[in-house]
Amino acid sequence: MEIISQQNIWLVPLFPFLASIILGLVLFFFPNSIKNIRQMCFFISTSFLMIAMFVSFYIFYEQITGSPIQQFFWSWIINKSITLEIGYLIDPLTSIMLILVTTIGIVVMIYSDSYMFYDQGYIRFFCYLSLFTASMLGLVISPNLIQIYIFWELVGMCSYLLIGFWFTRPSAANACQKAFITNRVGDFGLLLGILGIYWITGSFEFQSLSERFFELLSDNKINITLSSLCAIFLFLGPIAKSAQFPLHIWLPDAMEGPTPISALIHAATMVAAGIFLVARMYPFFEMLPVVMNLIAWIGAITALLGASFAMTQRDLKKGLAYSTMSQLGYMMLSLGIGSYKAALFHLITHAYSKALLFLGSGSVIHSIEPVLGYHPEKSQNISFMGGLRKHMPITATTFLFGTLSLCGIPPFACFWSKDEILTDSWFYFPFLGFLAVFTAGLTAFYMFRLYLLTFEGEFRGNLSSEYQFYSFISIWGNPLFGRNNTSLLNSEIANKKDILYPQESNNFMLLSLIILTIPTLLIGFIGGPLIFKENDFDFLSNWLRLSINSLNNIHSENLIEFLKNSISSLSIVFLGVFLAFFLYGPQISRIETTSKIDKSQFLILNSNSVFVSIYNWSYYRGYIDNFYYLIFVKGIRFIATYLFFIDQWFIDGIVNGIGILSLFGGEIMKYTEGGRISSYLFFLVFCMLFLFFLYSYI
Repeated sequence: MEIISQQNIWLVPLFPFLASIILGLVLFFFPNSIKNIRQMCFFISTSFLMIAMFVSFYIFYEQITGSPIQQFFWSWIINKSITLEIGYLIDPLTSIMLILVTTIGIVVMIYSDSYMFYDQGYIRFFCYLSLFTASMLGLVISPNLIQIYIFWELVGMCSYLLIGFWFTRPSAANACQKAFITNRVGDFGLLLGILGIYWITGSFEFQSLSERFFELLSDNKINITLSSLCAIFLFLGPIAKSAQFPLHIWLPDAMEGPTPISALIHAATMVAAGIFLVARMYPFFEMLPVVMNLIAWIGAITALLGASFAMTQRDLKKGLAYSTMSQLGYMMLSLGIGSYKAALFHLITHAYSKALLFLGSGSVIHSIEPVLGYHPEKSQNISFMGGLRKHMPITATTFLFGTLSLCGIPPFACFWSKDEILTDSWFYFPFLGFLAVFTAGLTAFYMFRLYLLTFEGEFRGNLSSEYQFYSFISIWGNPLFGRNNTSLLNSEIANKKDILYPQESNNFMLLSLIILTIPTLLIGFIGGPLIFKENDFDFLSNWLRLSINSLNNIHSENLIEFLKNSISSLSIVFLGVFLAFFLYGPQISRIETTSKIDKSQFLILNSNSVFVSIYNWSYYRGYIDNFYYLIFVKGIRFIATYLFFIDQWFIDGIVNGIGILSLFGGEIMKYTEGGRISSYLFFLVFCMLFLFFLYSYI
């Protein structure tokens, strides 16, 4: 028991980091033995992370049984003017995140063994996956801003490697570069904010910098505008990492990575890092009302935009990606209005629900690829799905549970956390509450749209006129057969009629889905309202009060009051569900799907209708990507071309002109210097006479 004491919490990130090193060495020294040792590599990754999970559960148990907050530091850099330290911080927030990362990480690894089994990069994938998990765990236990920044960058590097895992596909290569560059903008702001806060408070440690800032603020010794500016710079990091508007553009493109990575990024690692940092710095942000309002409004706008863009996406994974963006906006909104507990509560419930949804989508994609081909435009396009509940009943049921949870329908997990955010938003500022409730209705609409078009109705994949051609497209986007081989393809399909419909995934993938269904159903009760009014706080609130003294419930209520206040939001949610059933329910089979298979909406709209403009605005992501491309990409290219012209014809022209002038001048002068004194005297007298006559003339 001494080995897994709280003083040894550094073992939690160490074990997955060691697994990553071991797998990297195996891949380096035995590159030709991947098929024979892949199971051993899977065992190493999973067992090492499982050890970290057991240590995390022990720390969690110690915290909920009353163990005090602990900090430990080792001196890293000692100088006369500055001392940098590394160490760990154990408090309820740390315990929550450790459990979240390790449990979801274990499930994703079990799932990935089947999903990636035939991939040539199997070992490389698990190497990256272990390093990704270790980086997030190191970030979680960090006690100061410097250590967090180091692991923050490691998380960004791992996301770059995993999003671009299939880097030979141009779309994947572009997606990882887009994510990396977008996050560089946020990380630069984060670095400026860290340096600015250190300049103001003289500390990098979370607790001491908050206390020092409070003292300076109380004594009126600091400039509140400068402090707010530093806090906004710091907030740029979470804006980019958690895909908040306007730095959200990388998130849907990140779906180019393998689906298990999409689940881990969207549930417990990269996007959760931004929420975690804002929660960790909450005592500091709370003293700056302008920054808190900014956080709230950015969260509200992000939630609304994410839901609006998700309504029309044809790609199953991109629809879930915009759903993540919207839910992260809810969390930022909650933190901005001071509802600290509700934000962390929704982080927990959303993590398990979204992991379930992404792994469910991966099960669909994995099963439908042999039917439609490996190109994402086919295998992830909900236009070519439908009716999968008949062929994949377990996947469909678990996906439905995740959908119900994310929509906020009781008694599923996200209902308790999301409705608390909606209630707190109404009490804080009614317009923010209106945006939050309206977004909840959109969430119900787009989530049931995804479910209905994927699992209900009739299977539409084999109705496509181009089915035979796309069915033989490799994962890299290159056709395995040409268009002239249609007869060959038809004969292949005729001989293999059993692959015309997708089959249920294997047991390991289904086991992962079933495991995640349990917290999706039950985890919401840890933070839900009390049945009786005898106590003011629920279990989660009482526990989180240990780590943040300023924690308060904007509106504390018991179960009956909570359910009464949720009637209005549930009405909006069920309205969204009804509209989704009306537009995309099983009755869509009445439409001629053969001729309209390419229309994911299955709606016939007048081209002059205002709905077409709204649809296009949503489908093309509000034209934000196009705007950024026009301003930044084309703008930078234009400026670069203009500067190149100036450099080539003006700067280089001046230098080259001086060189040419010197060359010709030297050529002329060499004929006047023959070494004869009489010639020099003649030239001197000639010049003097010329100047004399010129002066006389003037």
